[in-house]
Amino acid sequence: MNLNQKDYVEEIVKAVQEHEDFNEILEILEQYHENDIAEALEFLTKEERIALYGAWGTERASEIFAYLEDATPYFEEMELETAAEIIENMDSDDAVDILESMDEEISDKLVDLLDDEISRDIKLIQSYDEEEIGSKMTTNFIAIKKGMTVRSAMKELISQAEENDNIYTVYVCNEDDSLYGAMDLKDLIVAREYVDLEDLISHAYPYVYDYEKVSDCLEKIKGYAEDSIPVLDDKNRILGVITAQDIIEVVDDEMGEDYARLAGLTEEEDLNEKLLDSMKKRLPWLVILLGLGIGVSAVVGMFEAVVAEIAVIASFQSLILGMAGNVGTQSLAVTIRVLMDDNLKTSQKLQLALKEMRVGLCNGLLLGMVAFVFVGLYIWMFKKYELTFAFAISGCVGVSLLIAMLISSLVGTMVPIFFHKIKIDPAVASGPLITTINDLVAVISYYGLAWILLIKVMQLG
Repeated sequence: MNLNQKDYVEEIVKAVQEHEDFNEILEILEQYHENDIAEALEFLTKEERIALYGAWGTERASEIFAYLEDATPYFEEMELETAAEIIENMDSDDAVDILESMDEEISDKLVDLLDDEISRDIKLIQSYDEEEIGSKMTTNFIAIKKGMTVRSAMKELISQAEENDNIYTVYVCNEDDSLYGAMDLKDLIVAREYVDLEDLISHAYPYVYDYEKVSDCLEKIKGYAEDSIPVLDDKNRILGVITAQDIIEVVDDEMGEDYARLAGLTEEEDLNEKLLDSMKKRLPWLVILLGLGIGVSAVVGMFEAVVAEIAVIASFQSLILGMAGNVGTQSLAVTIRVLMDDNLKTSQKLQLALKEMRVGLCNGLLLGMVAFVFVGLYIWMFKKYELTFAFAISGCVGVSLLIAMLISSLVGTMVPIFFHKIKIDPAVASGPLITTINDLVAVISYYGLAWILLIKVMQLG
């Protein structure tokens, strides 16, 4: 952490607690970002927060509450009507997030208190499944009709900007409200009065449909790098937009789910989830992995005679297993990222597998040589074995490392490709399975090579 970095949250709390004049407090808080103020609320007393709610007013409070991860405790500190006014001033997507985190009965009461238009927008977003892109949109956008002049378009923009602050892209609609095109605010501002508005409009602007799956259109949305992209219904009418901030939140959610899946979970768990529910999610995979783990242990047991004759080789088992697991995880991460492209050809998948094998081979060769030198020196100098014996052991470790890393790269690539082919999410199924397979490969290659090379060929036992 940068020691010179200011702790804005601490400064905000200090300002509220040390000043009695709320006008002075509000003036100080104007210097800070809403996100920092939202974080500071947790460290204030209930009385201090309630005083701030009244001093802020609903518009300022709505800007700050939009940054709260869980606004429920704070809404419970105020009158229902006040809470409704704050929600009414929020973007519809932020309002939906807050309402969905609340008790259903309280949420329904708040929706009933909202303005009809705001209530309609919220119910529209809530009508979508959370996997559909419509659930992530906001109805905060500017739209004008085609055929306007530059002057009339600018006048309409100013009128709508009072209620909508996503103004950097202006959408143009046909008479039936279907999307006609879009233009940048900058182009509209600098345009002369005599310029034909049609010349400013892009007719090939990207869009998504409300019922599309988030995972299917996420890459397309990110690829365009626009500040917002319109969400259309089946008649090509604009229902809302996906903003850059929405995209960041969606990507963050997707990453959280992927991390959970790599651990063998079906979805990201909540801190408040019941013990039994968490067990039900994890237990099926753990049972499968227990069975596979017993299989790995059984294979190790087959080489008990090798360990009995050359006990020192057991010291380096964890090194081989650990490196094999690391390589497999790296290949898995690369493969899952590549598989997000649904247009990937079979030849490209084969090319990926060969490339990962080459990487595994080269890394295995390099690390195998390093292991050969340092493990040999360690056994000779610290374990006091003869030089020939020490480097025979380290040679076995080095070659096993090379084999394990090569095969782990292949397994880490082919297993997720196989699961993707049979329509099973590779992020869910691949991680734990690849780890266990790589353990099995590493054990067989290490102890098998030790048995053949050290005992049968060199007769070191």
